Amino acid sequence: MFHAAVVPCLRKKTKPKAASVTVARHEVKFKEVRLFLVEKKMGSSRRRFLTQLARSKGFIVDDILSDDITHVVSEDSGAASLWAWLKGRGLNNLSNMQVLHISWFTDSMRAGRPAAVESRHLIQDALPAVPQGSTLAPVAAVSQYACQRRTSTDNKNKIFTDAFEVLAENYEWSQLKSSCLTFRRAASVLKSLSWAVKCMAATQGLPCLGEPTKAVMEEILQSGHSFQVQKILSSERYQTLKLFTSVFGVGPKTAERWYRMGLRSFSDILAEPGIQLNRMQQSGFLHYGDISRAVTKAEARALGNIIDKAVHLITSDGIIALTGGFRRGKEIGHDVDYIVTTPEVGKEECVLIHVIDCFKKQGIVLYCDYQPSTFHISKLPCQKYDAMDYFAKCFLILRLEASQVDGGLSCDEDDNRGWKAVRLDLVSPPMDRYAFALLGWTGSTQFDRDLRRFARLEKRMILDNHALYDKTKREFLAATTEEDIFAHLGLEYIEPWQRNA
Repeated sequence: MFHAAVVPCLRKKTKPKAASVTVARHEVKFKEVRLFLVEKKMGSSRRRFLTQLARSKGFIVDDILSDDITHVVSEDSGAASLWAWLKGRGLNNLSNMQVLHISWFTDSMRAGRPAAVESRHLIQDALPAVPQGSTLAPVAAVSQYACQRRTSTDNKNKIFTDAFEVLAENYEWSQLKSSCLTFRRAASVLKSLSWAVKCMAATQGLPCLGEPTKAVMEEILQSGHSFQVQKILSSERYQTLKLFTSVFGVGPKTAERWYRMGLRSFSDILAEPGIQLNRMQQSGFLHYGDISRAVTKAEARALGNIIDKAVHLITSDGIIALTGGFRRGKEIGHDVDYIVTTPEVGKEECVLIHVIDCFKKQGIVLYCDYQPSTFHISKLPCQKYDAMDYFAKCFLILRLEASQVDGGLSCDEDDNRGWKAVRLDLVSPPMDRYAFALLGWTGSTQFDRDLRRFARLEKRMILDNHALYDKTKREFLAATTEEDIFAHLGLEYIEPWQRNA
């Protein structure tokens, strides 16, 4: 008798279905900011949580550390170990990244936008050893933004910054904007230092100094000059474009076109039948000998006296303000900039027109290009950060008499004319826009550029010569002084003579 064996029913094993993963898609609100959260000390679970939190608030958070990162966030307060780890990642853009403590992240999440970077947030690299006989300022105090650095006219690192300016100019003429800005930012940082860089170790931890700029500095330290810069300076193209762009009214594009036509000198241009010079260029060539020479502060003040007399013929409460490099403490410049306005909003353009008419009646106008105001509140906020403002303005060449200048004119010794052609720019903003215009026209260009970049990246605001707009509150912020603008941005006020970035 056979007994049937009881065989258990064997079911075919099937692979468990993969759990469906739903990746939430969040709106990106801060495209200029890209975060990386360091897992060390933070842990993988907390890192995932914080990543999702940041993304839900509109931040970009990358899982991989790359040169695209702008802000590195860590809970590890040990600067030495963190920086050693970062330097071992083979990054080219580390010097331009913000390396921040988790407190910055917490502040940003609380505010719902990128918080302004303060000194308490920074995790600084270890300071380099101080070479014997030298004095170094702590690099921890050096911000990546020129608007957080105090830069006088006393440049301790001219040997480097002069080389950087040549490279930046050459890149600008080649329309390589990114490379141009790289060297301009690096030059700006070096100008702000109160000490001279004597070795590459002294640059450790300084912002905006990447591999290209450090390579040039190292070459200068070793050889006394940069071979790359020397090659540019001796090139025919650079010398020709430098010559052509020194003419009033000739920009890089026009200079490049003339160069490609085979023109190499002023005589070539003036003899070329196919070239039709505009009025500005004609005046530029006609008065080149004068306006290519430096203007002194005494000459700038003399022009201010002439403007002041013209303004007070029409109104007793007119306002004039010297701007540009002279307001920043420079002794010489290539032209003179003044703001001319009146407390009565809407009357500022009449004042500027009257001033120009006074100049013409005195017979001192050698060239005049008046541009009426196109300003209207509907055009604000303006997204074109480097565009010329909408205010009424005038570009002039005036005849300045030696008798009007304390100490006389700065002319050639054999020039006995007794007068000099001087470039003068006038701008006339409404009084409620005066503080913004004064800040923008004072400069320097790099200071203004970084101030607007700071406003955009750190404060979610838009700043230009017309206004300050808060994108979070969706409102314009009023300001009657430059101090008001700095206060709105949460910045310490920097005096004009400390803005030579």
